[in-house]
Amino acid sequence: MTTINAAFYRGDRTFKVEQTDVPPPAAGEAQLRIAYCGICGTDMHVFHGNMDARVGLNRIVGHEMSGVVEAVGEGVTNVTPGQHVVVRPLDPCGECPACQRGHSHICHKQKFLGLDTDGAMQELWNAPAHTLHVLPEGMRLDHAALIEPVAVACHDVRMANVQPGEDVVVIGGGPIGVLVAMVARDAGGNVILSEVNETRLGIARKLGFDTVNPAKEDLKAVIEERTGTKGADVVFEVSGSQPGVDAMTAVAATRARIVMVAIHATKPQVDMFQFFWRELKLIGARVYEPQDYDKAIELVASGAIDAETVITDVSPLGDIQQAFESLDSSPTALKSLIKVGEVA
Repeated sequence: MTTINAAFYRGDRTFKVEQTDVPPPAAGEAQLRIAYCGICGTDMHVFHGNMDARVGLNRIVGHEMSGVVEAVGEGVTNVTPGQHVVVRPLDPCGECPACQRGHSHICHKQKFLGLDTDGAMQELWNAPAHTLHVLPEGMRLDHAALIEPVAVACHDVRMANVQPGEDVVVIGGGPIGVLVAMVARDAGGNVILSEVNETRLGIARKLGFDTVNPAKEDLKAVIEERTGTKGADVVFEVSGSQPGVDAMTAVAATRARIVMVAIHATKPQVDMFQFFWRELKLIGARVYEPQDYDKAIELVASGAIDAETVITDVSPLGDIQQAFESLDSSPTALKSLIKVGEVA
């Protein structure tokens, strides 16, 4: 056993950093020394108590991580100690209809690491070795902590089949929305980002995006003006709000593809008549597949993802409570990281 520091979710919007013992990695596991872990929107749902029935108390959350392989268990051959890695935090059953058809990312019995099992907000983490992706030499580990959310964006853009020259509207300029915008731009799309938060709009403009604030401007009119009246060829709904759902059909061109990215807290009302009248296509996009992780690593390594601008806050593990409270009270940060430990 090795004694480490870990952040435990105690319920009631509370994390406690305490010492705990970690055993050596079991067969099929790799023990990872964690460098950084991002705070995800799902982690905020845990903080708010919305997922207590699923995660319970005393859970160690965290899945947007980077680190180094410390040791490997019996039978592990895909990674070796000393390699820098990230985790694709999905542990599918391998037996359900989705898995049998090659869609294990939407496994009917999916275990999501950091929610259904303990995650990366701990100095050492024993994770399933099959979930690991090795990082290229020289990639900064703080930048690598963005790979999981970038992989989400890569999956969204791949599902939309964004083509060079297409007009793309991203509704919602939070962390995932901005990453979707960057990946869509890399695919050749002409991206317009819609967001009501002026701080996030400023970050988007710094990243070089055309922006619009729908609280101050008529979004439909602006999009029509900027697309020669036709509307957007591809729309990503990333706001998770009813106004965002209303806007996604309003700004869409004839035969546009609309991708539902956000997880809505309640069932939104959708104008289905517009899908009939203008032959729109609605696409669901959930998490990622291995090829999306490979693409995400490529984009972060190449600088196509401006990690320095996206990462707006870094806090030590001991300040995890304050980091969550700050995001809760003033959600203007784009991506907040926890520096979990020191990694060579």
